[in-house]
Amino acid sequence: MDKIDEKTVSFVLKHIERLLNDSTPPAMLEELTGNESFVALHNKLTELRLITANFASGNLSDSIKMRGFVAGGLKGLQSNLRHLTWQVQQVEHGDFNQEVRFLGEFSVAFNNMVAQLDRTMKELKENEEILTSLAQSLQKEIHLHTAAVKALEKSEARFKYLAEHDALTNTLNRRSFYAMTLSELNNAHETGTVCCIALLDIDYFKMFNDTYGHSEGDNALKHTVAVIQEHLRQSDMLGRYGGEEFILFFNKADLEQGMTVAERIRHALEKSPVKLSNGNEIPISASIGVAAIMPEWHDAKNADAHLRFHITNADDALYKAKQAGRNLVLPATIIEPKLEPESLNT
Repeated sequence: MDKIDEKTVSFVLKHIERLLNDSTPPAMLEELTGNESFVALHNKLTELRLITANFASGNLSDSIKMRGFVAGGLKGLQSNLRHLTWQVQQVEHGDFNQEVRFLGEFSVAFNNMVAQLDRTMKELKENEEILTSLAQSLQKEIHLHTAAVKALEKSEARFKYLAEHDALTNTLNRRSFYAMTLSELNNAHETGTVCCIALLDIDYFKMFNDTYGHSEGDNALKHTVAVIQEHLRQSDMLGRYGGEEFILFFNKADLEQGMTVAERIRHALEKSPVKLSNGNEIPISASIGVAAIMPEWHDAKNADAHLRFHITNADDALYKAKQAGRNLVLPATIIEPKLEPESLNT
């Protein structure tokens, strides 16, 4: 081999070495541009460099058209990497049956990872089902508890109502009437307002019971309560005192105003006969005694005894109304109570 050939070979080797090692492909040597075989080799190596660089950066879109062992190897690698990309996408969508068989240790690691993901997702699904079942059970328990609480509250409210009201007429019983009246009298003392207590007795009620029976008598009591309630003011109270006798509290009403309300009730009862179960209508009437309670009479220590005194005063007026012929409203004498503390009978 002569010196020119050795120099050419040296140029070719250095050029190929630079094509393989340099980050930027070298320009064609001017001395070799006329050699078609060398130009073809240069172009082929340059294309392989580009494909390899794209593979390294994750770009698998190149279409490899050249032939040969290296090109074939790159085509095979490209195909495998594209298939691996598709398999990863399938795993992403929940397909854990994918297996890689062409990348040696990577295949083992990938397959182990997918198997672990499969186990983890199954465990998560099982745990989710357990949690869902627990949440549903808890929701059911909460619903049952809420229903029980509401039922208990309703029951407590019902028992409270029954404890405070007369079972037949649904008016306040004597105990709750006294308690509420004492509270209102305390407020009246603080505001300096007059109030009234009234006792109402249905006239000839025993005769009504004896004539028409106790069932009709019960209906007469309910009828009386309905008529009274229609003519009470919102701030007034009604309670059953006993038998056919009812007790009323006229809030913020002096004796004249109390007499007016009582007279309105008496007149309404007189004009509202009791309708019997057979359709017959029986007239009824009532006698009423009204007693005024002055705010300056209030004595917190003797409140129960004072209220009892006012009720007795109203009862005296009721007795006089009955003695005077019944179906009448009479006022009680305005008397300041002078009593020792006593317990209120209920």
